[in-house]
Amino acid sequence: MADSRSPVICIVGPTASGKTDAAQLVAAAVGGEVVSADSMQIYRGMDIGTGKLPADERIVPHHGFDLVDPGEPYSAALFQTFARSAFRDIADRDGRPVLCGGTGLYVRAAIDDYAFPAGEQTDNPVRAQWTAFAEQHGAQALWDELERRDPASAAVVHPNNVRRVVRAFELLAEGRSYAEQKRNLAAIGAAVPTVQFGLAVDPAVLAARINARVDAMVAAGLVEEVRDLMAAGFREGITAPQAIGYKEIVEALEGRCTLDEAVAAIKQATRRYAKRQRTWFRRDERIRWVDANAGDARRVADQILSQLSKEPTP
Repeated sequence: MADSRSPVICIVGPTASGKTDAAQLVAAAVGGEVVSADSMQIYRGMDIGTGKLPADERIVPHHGFDLVDPGEPYSAALFQTFARSAFRDIADRDGRPVLCGGTGLYVRAAIDDYAFPAGEQTDNPVRAQWTAFAEQHGAQALWDELERRDPASAAVVHPNNVRRVVRAFELLAEGRSYAEQKRNLAAIGAAVPTVQFGLAVDPAVLAARINARVDAMVAAGLVEEVRDLMAAGFREGITAPQAIGYKEIVEALEGRCTLDEAVAAIKQATRRYAKRQRTWFRRDERIRWVDANAGDARRVADQILSQLSKEPTP
């Protein structure tokens, strides 16, 4: 979709770095709208635990929230289509798209020249076949089968990462290699003109923010939100491995741990996830890093706007 329009503004970083507030301040200043690149905020009803900005706090239009029900299949390929359509629609309204999020693959899918295999879509028989195999025989047996058929790909995927092992089988069915795709990841070029900013927060500061954020989520009604989702029939969807903050509360509600233990587990899992996010984004040399240690959204937004003012006008 490259054209002469203003580049998409990307604001990325780990969870609790302050992306959400800074992004909407930037969007408001440039006459823009926010597109969320968060693989958990797409789910309806998963609001508190995903840090979804409440409707009454949105000062500009937001896109990318509440796209599907919990547990409904979704993928980076589907998000790519959604995000690029949102970019075009916003630009057609003479607005400036601001892509904001911490799901690295969603960010890159939206802006870079990713050509996803068919297995990235829903209703894929290869995915269904190997997911069922994993459910019947276990993650280790699934990985062992991949090692037998494609040892190079098995060598770069952890046996416990069922989702990526299944993806390797999807690529294999198309005569492609997950290992090769991973090697080529850094060489994928841009598909959408962008200017990218990352929010830099020292690890110790970020850990403290994460702990406080989890406590605030619990105080805001996270347990009640999880209970309501379970009552609505979404237990399986909210206990997925990536559903940090939900699967732990389910454990507490079902008596397998105390609430204090669940909260501690959420904090630990979130800190680990934030570390992975920082590693992912630090690899991208296009990102300009902004000091976000003070936790002042206006200050962060002003730093970004100052740099944007120096950008050439298309």
